[in-house]
Amino acid sequence: MNNQQTVAPTALRKATKPAGGGGWVWALGISIGPLLAALALGGLVLLAMGVNPFTYYGYVVHRAILSQMGLEATLTRMGPLLLIAASLIVAFRAGIWNLGGDGQFLLAAVAVAAATPAMLTAGVPVWVNLAIGLVIGAAVGALWGVLPALLKAWQGINEIITTMMMSFLGVSFANVLVKLLFLDPTTTTPQTATLPVEARLPRLFGTTVSSGLIIGIVVVIAVHLMMTRTAFGMRLRLVGASPRAAVHAGLSVPRLTIAVFTISAALAGLSGAVDILGTQGNVRADWNPAYSLTVVPLVFLARLNGVGSIAYVFMFSALTIGGESAARKLGVPSFFSLVIVALLLITLGLAEYMDKRRQDRARH
Repeated sequence: MNNQQTVAPTALRKATKPAGGGGWVWALGISIGPLLAALALGGLVLLAMGVNPFTYYGYVVHRAILSQMGLEATLTRMGPLLLIAASLIVAFRAGIWNLGGDGQFLLAAVAVAAATPAMLTAGVPVWVNLAIGLVIGAAVGALWGVLPALLKAWQGINEIITTMMMSFLGVSFANVLVKLLFLDPTTTTPQTATLPVEARLPRLFGTTVSSGLIIGIVVVIAVHLMMTRTAFGMRLRLVGASPRAAVHAGLSVPRLTIAVFTISAALAGLSGAVDILGTQGNVRADWNPAYSLTVVPLVFLARLNGVGSIAYVFMFSALTIGGESAARKLGVPSFFSLVIVALLLITLGLAEYMDKRRQDRARH
């Protein structure tokens, strides 16, 4: 068997291996270690601001997890974040950097916020309206990912640049749509028309938790199974591991690249739809939660594992919900949770460096 014949099977074995090297103890360490280190460094920042870190973190846990109202808010926020995580897992496992999720999310959110109240007023039944809204969100997200997909597939242009540019354009375009085309004339604050609470996604078990949580969990598990247990997912991972090997295996790399972008962008758009239909009800001018780039370190901490991402998304949701309350109670800046994310990116980079060094030593 010549070298070209062995390239594809070798890359295929590499693509099917779980992320990270070494045993499970080491993999667990480089997943949890960066989080603990980021929290510890965040504690030092709190000390420098004159705030007891144990008081701050204790208050976050109490408000976001131990109190019923806080736990329900934490679980509700997880829905859109899990869909963003699923979007990133599809792209990253296929070796593609879709960093345009914020633009895809926001444009989809604006389209859904404009369309669903109008359809409801026109007499469309609530359940049909919600289903159409979810489809609109996914379709708008996918359409906004078409140009980077084509440029990557047929011209080989770096998708990091194109997706970030499209994200910037998408966020700006969404704000223009809110302030001009989809502006609700009955409000003083620039925003779209508001979807009535009773016409939104149903609540779970008599709580305030949106059923968007169920959508997010189902989708992220389905994506995990698709990428790890199906032939289609194996082909996508092979493209990510070695495009040259994929060509030798008879796969169409451009088509698979476009498929990855379509699925990833559609899930980001679906996230925007779930946030509007489940929680927000409308889009205000200049609103941008910037979920996509924030979730990136979470999926890497989970080693691109869908089930693991659920745990990290829960942690981040609790941190943001509890952090909002702690900011008001303890005088900590409201953006301190983003400081933790920044520290997490640094510690995650160090962990990846250590992991790579360990793998290099193991090979030699």
